[in-house]
Amino acid sequence: MMSEQRPGLSHHILPAAGSMVGVCATVIGLVKIVEERIGPSHVDEYAGVTAMLFLASALASYLSMRRTTSAVLSARLERIADLCFVLGLACLSLIAVLFAYETI
Repeated sequence: MMSEQRPGLSHHILPAAGSMVGVCATVIGLVKIVEERIGPSHVDEYAGVTAMLFLASALASYLSMRRTTSAVLSARLERIADLCFVLGLACLSLIAVLFAYETI
């Protein structure tokens, strides 16, 4: 009986994290345009840091899929990818709320 390999969480994290890096880049660009009217803010800097979290998530996810010879390392990288992704989502949501209330 052949065992079919089930795709792990990394197969879902990688494309989503890549898309979220693009979302952060879009936020940075839009804030740079709007800063002329609303004045300086730190939203672009915070979005840049959040983009790095999503990049770390994407890299860990990719490495998790590539390290099929070591199941322990693959699982650890997948957990790191998951943690970075959720942390990135929380940060991006917090940035959106604080920017909406003109706190940052």
